Amino acid sequence: MGSGETYRGRLAPSPTGLLHLGHARTFWIAAQRCRERDGRLVLRNEDLDSQRSRAEFFRAMIDDLRWLGIDWEEGPDCGGPYAPYSQSERHEYYLAAWQRLRRGGHIYPCFCSRKDRPQSASAPNDNDDEPLYPETCRNRPDAAIISDPRGMSWRFRIPNGNAIEFTDLKLGPQHFVAGKDFGDFLIWRRDDVPAYQLAVVVDDALMQITEVVRGADLLKSTARQILIWQALANVSREFSGQIPSYYHCDLVRDGAGVRLAKRHDALSIRHLRETGTTRQEVLRLAGVQ
Repeated sequence: MGSGETYRGRLAPSPTGLLHLGHARTFWIAAQRCRERDGRLVLRNEDLDSQRSRAEFFRAMIDDLRWLGIDWEEGPDCGGPYAPYSQSERHEYYLAAWQRLRRGGHIYPCFCSRKDRPQSASAPNDNDDEPLYPETCRNRPDAAIISDPRGMSWRFRIPNGNAIEFTDLKLGPQHFVAGKDFGDFLIWRRDDVPAYQLAVVVDDALMQITEVVRGADLLKSTARQILIWQALANVSREFSGQIPSYYHCDLVRDGAGVRLAKRHDALSIRHLRETGTTRQEVLRLAGVQ
């Protein structure tokens, strides 16, 4: 980030369950890093997964974040210059990016059956990361005539063998090799929903996010997203700015060493609040106070 550039951070929860201690850690760190740099904090509602997203979870995450003492300047509840801040309302931006990637030859349609490929619109993690794709549809001769994303999946054509390197502000130098650590990955689903990797890049670019704070389980996603950034920068002025810096937090795990997920209801912020745990105690359990 240049010396004259305003720091812009973001919180990006998904309303698919109650926020837990892991979210408390990540979002508290994101908010503190923003405040220390006199920046602006954006709340983005990542509700692309229509099958799992619920209005009650959205209301709960707003309330729980406020209860933790986290405030933001822009978001679906307060507006801002880059509205809308809910991904379900931003389809036109994702479609424009899809069109640019297609014209640039960076993506291709995938006709593989549903059982052969993951379908989630939510962020992956270290337990359900997208497996290497065998490139079955990469060189189909009929791909060039398809001009509508609907009805099939679309994959990003990775530069096989290329190294993607970046320095994480928490975990230091990172190195991934395309084709070894990950393959051609989904950027659009056959039900006409953009995949997580594309939506996040588009939103971070258009909302002018300068630093992304999130869990360490998304390190490999960062490598994928850097490739999308670079591809879009070649075909669109909107993506020609500097790629955000990244800060990946250590994960909060349960007593058995398993990464927390939204199924851990007993460790949700809402459950802890309802059983009398104070804000300071929740932050201490999250490892940030």
